[in-house]
Parts: sequence; C-alpha cells; structure tokens
Amino acid sequence: MKRIVVLLAPILLLAACATRPTVHTDYNPAVAFSGYHTYFWRQQPQLNNPLVQQRLIAAIDEQLRAKGWTQVPEAQADIALVGNVATRQEQSLDTFYGGPDWGGWGWRGGWGFGAGYRSARTHTFTVGTLVLDMFDTRTKQAVWRGTAEGTVPNTPEKTNAAVQSAVTRMFAKFPPGGAPMR
Repeated sequence: MKRIVVLLAPILLLAACATRPTVHTDYNPAVAFSGYHTYFWRQQPQLNNPLVQQRLIAAIDEQLRAKGWTQVPEAQADIALVGNVATRQEQSLDTFYGGPDWGGWGWRGGWGFGAGYRSARTHTFTVGTLVLDMFDTRTKQAVWRGTAEGTVPNTPEKTNAAVQSAVTRMFAKFPPGGAPMR
C-alpha cells in the first residue's frame, strides 16, 4: 500500500502544478470592434500586492497594444476598461486509508478484520478571480468581458507566470469577429 502512495504522490503533485487559470470571454456580437482603437482605465484591478497589480495592468496594456490599441486620456478614448479582482479561501480534503480493514459479508459487518487506519489532511488554498469589462465610452454599454479564475500560486515567480498566462489566454481571440486592427 505504501508503494502505491509513494508512486502516486509525484503524479498528484505534477497534476496540481499543471493547473492553469480557467478563462472565459463574452462580447456583444452587434458591436463592430474594428471601430475601436483607444482605451483608458476607468478602474484598475486592486490587489494586496502592488507588484502583482502593476504586472497585471502591464500585461493587459501589452495585449491591447499588440492588438493595435492605444491608451489615451479619458476624453479621447473609445473604450473604458474596468478591472476587478476577488479572492476566496477554499479547502480540499485528502483522505488516506491503510491496512486491511476488511468488513466481511455478514450482518452489520459480521466477521472480518479491523486493523486498518484512516487519516485525513485538510489543505487550504486561495482562488483568485480577475474580471475585465470593456464599455463603449459613447453609448456607456458593455461590449466585452473577460474572466480568469485559478488557484493563487505561493511564489512570486509562479504568480507572475499565472498572471501572464491568464491575460494571454484572455486576449487570444481578441478582438472578436476578426483580425485585430493595426
């Protein structure tokens, strides 16, 4: 039994490390994104770590620049960006069984062995959600939304990689409905 646990441990560890943020986008299909070229930040996402916040905003700005968009003052912008970040604590329960503990076939367990053991471990982790909305500055209507949700890594390097991955995936098919304007 210990061999199985020892063999499964690296696989489970790799699976846990391989998780990446879940990303979804939505948009108003009646909107012609080819008419948008400029944006401003109406509300930047607020995080407890100012360095991660700066990197997140820079990653979004970089993606929009790559699509041919320019950040300008509010009065000149086609699009207003509104970013929000939320976190919550979640828990997972890992239960391990060891030993024979065969209950038998009889009434109320009837006969058998009872020498097994059980142990459980609770793991608490943080899940973060980024929501980025785009509003047309003329009509004040929402035109696009991107969301990314995933486990917040425990090192700066992994956090930065997760932020970059989430933002890159969020803008992979942006702008919707065709090739980006240049």
